[in-house]
Order: sequence, then structure tokens, then C-alpha cells
Amino acid sequence: MTEGPTTSDPSEKAAGPQRLLGLLLAMAMFVLVVDTSLMNVSISSVVRDLDTTVSGVQAAIALEALVSAAFILIGGKVGDLIGRKRAYVLGLLGYAIGASAMALAQSLTAIIIFWAILGGIGASLLLPAMQSLIHGNFEGAAQKKVYALVGAAAAIAAAVGPLLGGFITTYLSWRVGFVLEVVIIAVVLSGIKLVRDVPYTGPRVIDLVGAVLSVLGMGGIVLGILVWQEGGESVGALLVIGAIAMAVLAYWLVRRKRQGKPALLDPDLFRSKVFRLGISGQMLQQIALGGTMIALPIYLQMVLEYNAMQAGLSLAPLSLSMFAVAVLAGKKAGDRRPSSIIRWGFVLLTIGIAALIPIVPRAEFGWGLVIPLVIAGSGLGLLVSQLNNYTLAPIEEERISEAASVNSAAGSFGLSFGLAFAGAIMLATLSFT
Repeated sequence: MTEGPTTSDPSEKAAGPQRLLGLLLAMAMFVLVVDTSLMNVSISSVVRDLDTTVSGVQAAIALEALVSAAFILIGGKVGDLIGRKRAYVLGLLGYAIGASAMALAQSLTAIIIFWAILGGIGASLLLPAMQSLIHGNFEGAAQKKVYALVGAAAAIAAAVGPLLGGFITTYLSWRVGFVLEVVIIAVVLSGIKLVRDVPYTGPRVIDLVGAVLSVLGMGGIVLGILVWQEGGESVGALLVIGAIAMAVLAYWLVRRKRQGKPALLDPDLFRSKVFRLGISGQMLQQIALGGTMIALPIYLQMVLEYNAMQAGLSLAPLSLSMFAVAVLAGKKAGDRRPSSIIRWGFVLLTIGIAALIPIVPRAEFGWGLVIPLVIAGSGLGLLVSQLNNYTLAPIEEERISEAASVNSAAGSFGLSFGLAFAGAIMLATLSFT
């Protein structure tokens, strides 16, 4: 008796490509996060090789995050108009060009133009497109796992960035790390056929007034912090311009909604308590992460006179605990409510940061920071594994791009603010000691 032909479950056939797609999306996030980590631990080497200043390099780091934050709402709308998949590809290419320029840079000007500005624009396209594509290419438990995987990838990048960057900078050259970024981006782009584009059915009109107001608002506030760091006299004016622009943007969006005209984003998104809490959490988490990852490397390299490798090893407790907890929280995500995990994440992060503040000025060795760094890293690990899923999973498909843009803007704004504010505090403190 012969057996009939066996039929395979279509869902099993789809599982392989979906797992690969999830991995490639995580690799894209890895590049986004590791990029800044590499730059942070390479500050002293970049300053020496390019004959520039610490404040100049730190300003370039903050500017990259600032450009990303300032243009990210526009980037989300561009993704609606040209397709989220195409925006995703263009964002990756922008980052690849920025990383290539870093590998070849001979001056701070080149870093500012290609890495900070062009790379920041690439991130403004990539981040909202990536989150929209996760929402549109995965459903249910698979979607939750991919959001956790992407969050874990951010944690892996935070873990590998200081260590890899420190090793490469000390024993090879800081430029090699950016070459590796280009290689990773090439691998991600090789699997672009796996991505199913998410169609947009809304109005194909750009709200130019809203776009300008968003750039002025988010850009003005962080730029004010940067000018303060450089000792400028227009800090107050920039902060006021930023705050006024944000207030006018809110009024403009509500007015456009009432008139039935296309707006940069739908203000009704903010009626959701979950969404408001999610983007607030995203911003606070990134402020803490950005501030920590710029202040500590500056202190370790400029005060304790550590090289890049020693600075990377000193930051390992933060990075590795963040990675380990993010992976564990991603696997256990279905057992507990995301809101509970997020709450505990902020508790641990607050305890860790509060412990670091009095310890850092008195620390004579980097390893004296281990315990508070592990606590803060554990809190960050819980947060990065859950916040995107908590914020975006309940959003309807037709509004996901706008929601992803706001979520990404909150994170990018928080990161740029944390980088600029903490960096300014550290440099101002060092100038008086």
C-alpha cells in the first residue's frame, strides 16, 4: 500500500521567511543603536585623529539625534507617500552613506554633513517605516515577539557597541567599526524581497506648515541645549522658539482636523491613554539612555584617562545586563502584562541612575560603578523589550504610520535631549575642575 503525498502546513512554510524577516529587521535596529555607541567610545580617538575638540564631536553626536528627531514626523509622512518599504530602503541607504563617510572622514565638517545630517535624515525615514512594517508584516504573538526581538537587538547593540568599539578603536581604528556597519546594512538589504509593503489609503498631501512647525519645535529645544553647551548667548531665545512652535503645532493640528483638512498627523491619536503613556515612556527611557551613554564615556576618557577599550569594558555591566534582561523579558512577554514590566523597568532605572549621581564624581576606577550600572541596565532591558509593542500594538492599521512616527519622534527627541543635556553638564563640570 502506497502513501499519498504529504501536504505541508502553509503556516509552517511562511514561518521560515517570517523568522528571517524578523532577524533582518532586528539587524537594522542594531545598526541604528550601535552607530552612536561606536561614536561615544571613540570620542578621544576621533578628537586626536581629526585634530578637533571634544565639544565638537559631542555636538556632532547630538546633532545626528537632533536631525532624526526634527525630521522624523516628516519622514513618516514621506513613507506614506512613497511607500513604507521604499522609505525603509532609503533610510538604510542614508545610514550606509553616513557610515561610509565616517570611515573616510578627514575633518569634523565631513562628519557633520554626512554622518550627523545625512545619517539623521536616514534615521527619520527608517524608524517609522520599520515600525509600520513590523505592524503590517506580523500579527498576534508573532508581532509581539518581533517587537521584543527588535528591542533586544537595541540592547545587543548597546552591549556590543562599547566593547566592539573600544576593541576596534584601541587595536585597529575607529573607522573599522563604521565599515562593519556598511556590511550589516548590505546584508539587511539583501533580504528586502521578504518585506511586504503596507499600503497607505489616507490623503496624499504634505502638511507643510505642520512639518515646519515640528522641525522648529523639536529642533529649537535641543539646539538651545547645544548652544548652551558651547557658551552661546541665544539659549533662551532658542528654547522659547522651540516651545512656542510645539504649542502652535498642537493648535494647528487640531484646527486642521476640525476643518477636515489633511494634517501632519491625526491629533486624535493622543486621546488614547495607552498611546500617551507609551510615547512618554519612550521619551523618558531614551533621555536616560542617551544621557548615560554620553556622560559616562566622557568622564571615563577625560577624567580617568581611560582609552576606548577600557571605557567600553567599564560600561559593559550596563550594556550586558540590558541585553540579558531584554532577551529574557522578550521570551516571557506573554506571561505578564507589558504595563507591569514597563513599570518595573522604570523603578530599576530610577534606582540605578540615582545611585550613579553621587558615585561617579568620587569613582577612581570604572569598575566601582558596576552595581548601579547593572541595576540601570536591567531597567533599560525591561523597557526596550516592551515599549514599542505596548505603544503600537493597539493602533489601527490605517493610523500606524502616524503613530510610529510620533513614537519614533518621542524616542529620537529623548535621545537627542539626553545626549545634549548630559554632555553639556559633563563638559561644563569638567571645565570648572
